Parts: sequence; C-alpha cells; structure tokens
Amino acid sequence: MAERRRKFWGWGYEGEGPTAEQQEKIAALLGARFAIVAPTVQAAPRIEEINLRAPRLAPPTALKPFCSTEPLDRAGHTYGKSFRDVVRAFARDFSNPPDFVAYPRNEAEVTALLDWATAAQVVAIPYGGGSSVVGGVEVPVGGDYRGAISIDLGHLDRVLEIDRSSRAARIQAGVLGPALEDQLRPHGLTLRHFPQSFEVSSLGGWIATRSGGHFATLYTHIDDFVESLRVVTPHGVIESRRLPGSGAGRFVMSVRSAIRRQNRRRRRDTTTG
Repeated sequence: MAERRRKFWGWGYEGEGPTAEQQEKIAALLGARFAIVAPTVQAAPRIEEINLRAPRLAPPTALKPFCSTEPLDRAGHTYGKSFRDVVRAFARDFSNPPDFVAYPRNEAEVTALLDWATAAQVVAIPYGGGSSVVGGVEVPVGGDYRGAISIDLGHLDRVLEIDRSSRAARIQAGVLGPALEDQLRPHGLTLRHFPQSFEVSSLGGWIATRSGGHFATLYTHIDDFVESLRVVTPHGVIESRRLPGSGAGRFVMSVRSAIRRQNRRRRRDTTTG
C-alpha cells in the first residue's frame, strides 16, 4: 500500500477534500449567500508548475544521506497552513523556499546538522507537522546568513519507553498525533491531547507552542503532561529534571504520614501517662 503524501500547498493529504463537483456547489452557495457572481474554482497547484530558486548551498558530504533538494520537499517546507500561506501557494508563489530539507534519523544527526549550520552561518528551522499558522516554519527574509534549511523531524516518531506504573512515556518529538496514539493504545494508555491539527501536528510542536486541545477545559493542555525535556540546541543539549506535573498526591501522602506519626505519639503519651 502506497504511503499517503501530504499536500505541499495546504492542509491534509493528496486525494482528500471536496470533489470538483462539490467545489462548484460550494462556489455557487457562496455566490448566492453574498449576492455576488459565484467564485471561479481554481485548480490546485501542481509541483511541475512551481518555479523554485536554485539552492544557495548544498549539504556537506557527511549530511547528504539524509538531506533532499527535491522540489516537492522544498516546496512542502516553504509554508505553514494559515489562510495567507494557502493563498500564496495557490498563487504559485514559492519565492523563498529552504535551500534543502534534512530528515535526521537520530539525535546525533540533529546535532551534526546544527553544528554545521552554526559554523556555516545557515538558518536552521525545526519542522514537526508543518501545521503552523503564524509563520513558524518560514525562511526569514534578510539577515546575515548564507542560506536556510528545514529540519524535518518526521523520522523521530517513536515511543521509546513506557513506565506503566506512573503512566509516563519517553517519546520522540517528531511523532504525529495518530501515530502517537497508535503506539500508546496497546499499553492501555492515551495522551488525550486532541488539538484541531491533531492528524498533522507533532508532539514537539505541541510542546513548543504550549498547545491546547479541543477538550482543554481542564487537564488537556500539553504543558500539564510534560515531566522532562531533552532538547538539542545550537549551543548543546539541554535536559531538564524529570518532575511530575503536580505534587498534590505526594503532599496528601505527606500529610497522612504526619497525622499517623502524631497519632502514634499521642498513644505513647497516653500509655506512659
């Protein structure tokens, strides 16, 4: 079975969305609703139509095995998924793409990419699911740099370890919502974090943006679930202590222990008195 391919110009996967007939009906409905001439339905962009500038630099030999300069990869990592992004993509405007896209497979390759980018004065843009609506995955304009690369974390998508007793797991940042739930389900667990972009956003992106889900009225903001982070940065690795999101249970246990000790002392005092 062929792997589904993401649309390079907007939300979702190729082959999904309204049919041509449904699009015409939507256009007619909009025209009637706003008393205007029905909008003309435009064909979705095809990668063959996109004119990308030539890469300004190439990956060094050591990084080439997991890097790509293919037009589909570069175009697909040019924009996020806001309305403004889709409008520019439909206009076939991909004037500022990354020079190449890297797909690291482990922490060592992420480190190597960032070390090279720092030394070469190259912008490195982390890319999770690409669902940003605030320009978070776009190449910056201006600045004193030689080029820009997009670091796609899609291969870092595994649940590495599960602590069933404490209902905690060690998970790589690039895993998308459905794949994460599929790996937790056999253990009787769920993260229960369901943002609108659930299908095409990553755990790392949720944490970086302090994501809230559809059920985020109480315990479903992602920062409530995080116990520890290990982050590779251009200046080295940062790893925080593993601490629970709440110490309330431990506090209750401590109070109960103190009450038991106090009761034992009272019994001793009564007996000796």
